[in-house]
Amino acid sequence: MITTTLNRIREHGPCKEGWTKLLAGLNKTRPDDEPLPFAEIVAIRNLDDALWCTRAEPQHAATWRLYAVWCARQVARLMTDPRSLAALDVAERHAHGQATDKELAAASAAASAATWDAAWDAAWDAASAAASAAASAAAWDAAWDATWDAAWAAAWDAAWAAAWDAAWAAARDAQTAEFLRVVNA
Repeated sequence: MITTTLNRIREHGPCKEGWTKLLAGLNKTRPDDEPLPFAEIVAIRNLDDALWCTRAEPQHAATWRLYAVWCARQVARLMTDPRSLAALDVAERHAHGQATDKELAAASAAASAATWDAAWDAAWDAASAAASAAASAAAWDAAWDATWDAAWAAAWDAAWAAAWDAAWAAARDAQTAEFLRVVNA
């Protein structure tokens, strides 16, 4: 079981609200060196706060990296650039001591470049589509179409938001379950 302590967490400057709630959840008024299981942080606060607290235990960096890779692999099907997928492989190998810091930095830089490339492509496509639509629209048809499209989009967005919320909650539950498995192993 992986633990931390309140003193080690405090050394990293937690936010006042989260810190106060963690202390209250533990029925404490000040930090101490008593072992604090990460699972207990999740139970009192949430996964986000527990993940933030991992910085207090850098000796488990490989474990934290493997958890991050696991999370990323859950959405790897959305990664269309091979540089991003390669970065996951290097990060996993690094956690197992099979890739150097230099290889990890290079993979990170390549994945970052892939992200920027995708963002620029999306921005360019959006700007091009907007310019094309503005140049060719007839006033009445455009107004009618825009009204219809807006109504349809609003209905679609509402349905999509509900589906997204359910998917987000399911993904978060899976991430929490995996984190608890990792810290309780």
